[in-house]
Amino acid sequence: MDSPPLAAVSLVLLASFLLFFSFAQSSTIGVGYISKILEIQDRERALPSAQVAAARGVLQRLLPSHSSSFEFRIVSKEQCGGESCFIIKNHPSFTRRGAPQILISGVTGVEVLFGLHWYLKYWCGSHISWDKTGGVQLNSIPKLGSLPRLQDDGILVQRPVPWNYYQNAVTSSYSFAWWDWKRWEKEIDWMALQGINLPLAFTGQEAIWQKVFQQKFNISKEDLDDFFGGPAFLAWSRMANLHRWGGPLPQSWFDQQLVLQKKILARMYELGMTPVLPAFSGNVPAALRNIFPSAKITRLGNWFSVRSDVRWCCTYLLDATDPLFIEIGRAFIEQQLTEYGRTSHIYNCDTFDENTPPVDDPEYISSLGGSIFEGMQSGDSNAVWLMQGWLFSYDPFWRPPQTKALLHSVPIGRLVVLDLFAEVKPIWNTSEQFYGVPYIWCMLHNFAGNLEMYGYLDSVASGPVEARTSENSTMVGVGMSMEGIEQNPVVYDLMSEMAFQQNKVDVKEWIDLYSARRYGRSVSTIQNAWNILYHTVYNCTDGAYDKNRDVIVAFPDVNPNLVSMLQGRHHTNVKLVSRRADLVKNTDSYEHPHLWYSTTEVVRALELFIAGGDELSGSGTYSYDLVDLTRQVLAKYANELFLKVIEAYQLKDSHGVAHQSQMFLDLVEDIDTLLACHEGFLLGPWLESAKQLAQDEEQQIQFEWNARTQITMWYDNTEVEASLLRDYGNKYWSGLLKDYYGPRAAIYFNFLTQSLENGHGFQLKAWRREWIELTNNWQKSRKIFPVESNGNALNISRRLFHKYLGNPDTYDH
Repeated sequence: MDSPPLAAVSLVLLASFLLFFSFAQSSTIGVGYISKILEIQDRERALPSAQVAAARGVLQRLLPSHSSSFEFRIVSKEQCGGESCFIIKNHPSFTRRGAPQILISGVTGVEVLFGLHWYLKYWCGSHISWDKTGGVQLNSIPKLGSLPRLQDDGILVQRPVPWNYYQNAVTSSYSFAWWDWKRWEKEIDWMALQGINLPLAFTGQEAIWQKVFQQKFNISKEDLDDFFGGPAFLAWSRMANLHRWGGPLPQSWFDQQLVLQKKILARMYELGMTPVLPAFSGNVPAALRNIFPSAKITRLGNWFSVRSDVRWCCTYLLDATDPLFIEIGRAFIEQQLTEYGRTSHIYNCDTFDENTPPVDDPEYISSLGGSIFEGMQSGDSNAVWLMQGWLFSYDPFWRPPQTKALLHSVPIGRLVVLDLFAEVKPIWNTSEQFYGVPYIWCMLHNFAGNLEMYGYLDSVASGPVEARTSENSTMVGVGMSMEGIEQNPVVYDLMSEMAFQQNKVDVKEWIDLYSARRYGRSVSTIQNAWNILYHTVYNCTDGAYDKNRDVIVAFPDVNPNLVSMLQGRHHTNVKLVSRRADLVKNTDSYEHPHLWYSTTEVVRALELFIAGGDELSGSGTYSYDLVDLTRQVLAKYANELFLKVIEAYQLKDSHGVAHQSQMFLDLVEDIDTLLACHEGFLLGPWLESAKQLAQDEEQQIQFEWNARTQITMWYDNTEVEASLLRDYGNKYWSGLLKDYYGPRAAIYFNFLTQSLENGHGFQLKAWRREWIELTNNWQKSRKIFPVESNGNALNISRRLFHKYLGNPDTYDH
């Protein structure tokens, strides 16, 4: 039986929920350290009229039918109790027909829009997520002229810390690689509605580097062709992990991306955001050695290429202590200022991201850090260095003396560290709050844009508050630093709220509200399903990476005789190491899929989800979640099927191998059909968006190869040696399963059958040869895939549930 109408439910629960929001200053000592840059940014922000106009543009795109119902205003921090805040009140003209009903004020356009989002969520029961994850649910909003009133005094909600950070250095490649302005405009709207005010702005930087290196350091176009990676691999080219791979970049790419960056920055500034620009990290073209033979330029070691192939590995790094470093750093900052006309004074630089310094002497490390900052400061006297703290999580090089030396090499308040993986492996609580340096508590959550239902909601709901309220806290913000977006909307919905939460959130209460908002009504079976999901897939407490290694999308390259059934089955708490390099095993290993919950419980959640489906027909958000949950359950079932195939092979049961193999391949095809029911799970849009940025046929071929390679082999291979990063960017996308993952599994199963029929051992090298040939051909293929969904998700999910999960004995782990 349904609960009362959603708006009524929201209003009833709102009184208790608002206890979390109080008019109380809660600045940390870290906020005091960054007060100067905050004051500068406040002075330089866009005019209030420009911010209001930009915020109204977002409203018009989001909810044009109600654009006249809201009035927006920019107010001072003094009116917010000295902090950034939003204020929601009944409009003075609320009762007059045709007049605005709700007045929303904020310190910037971002606070105004988060206030709008807050009102739509908790007074109107609506929901906003990425289009690919179901989009918006606005049907619950009352008709024009009937918006819910607030209490007479309205509400005022402060930010407990100034900054809400967004992106990872690699999100630009895993998610944004092929975006045009239309897609970027949607994302900036989404950012503002989530309260994000400190986003990375990395687009187009290759055009800046081209001008700097060509015009000021005499590097030729041919040498720069060798320096820049291809469009899908620019993130790692920027971080000095690789060069040229997927390139060279055509001139049209430089030009169009620079134009795009200017639009991105203009909109971010109009909304009152603080875009973070890149800075020089020491990564230089090889040709610079010839132009400056006395410069301290070091060739780095191999980064995951199969045989240290110098065509794209082993890049060059200019030592930060060399005077040329500051000269290049200044030139890059100045060129950005020339192109963009302004800056927010915060620059990202990750010199040591998976590149360990050559010497561990603290004095040397301190000199490196000081020179890196001087390069920024020489181009912008108000520069602040923003650094990803990933290196402190994964590299044992960074012991306390080395960490302190780097962090203390910059004046206090001029360096801010991203505690990048704080929801699982926080550094703030083991480093004396980064040894007194301001930091931002970040949720990393996702690697490579893999699609997997996963999260740690309790940590998200409490971690930022614990960090901020801890003794001598230097925390200055919260952030979302995922490698890929457009997945697990529940996690990002909660995390965005933590930028305005004064106290910990009761996730049980929050999740009940979430499910009602997301679908536009409260359905008891769906709420019960979400309570199961909260305690299972969204309660990962084992401290492991969630790098998706499901067999379908990361097929094991392993001799079947070496797979242990004891290790393979019921692997509920496989502890994965935290160093990314160690995630890539040798070619004879089997990296077990991560499983941290009872699959039986999640199958029950899916059963409830299906049972409630008739009441939510037509809901795009429900359709997405149903497809995702069905995919999650069947993917884990496929892992078990694979082990049954291997078990039959080890028992020399050729009939069992044939039967279980066919079941696996049928399942892959069925999941592909399921994924085709929602546009968030299609291969076609990824490939077509790549081709649409091309200027001619040659570029189309290059860009599509980039797009196909990133999600399959990723990096280089030989005829019998697969990439060390194979399947790192794997995706559960319709088209990819049927056209690539299924045929790959079929090749492996065919070799199993041949081995049993011929009585010889498994031909591992021959299997690799055929798999790699399949991959290379697929990467070069021009086959076109659908860009629109097809099929009824509920009907297909029901059919697959009964086909594969109807027998309780089939899936009981």
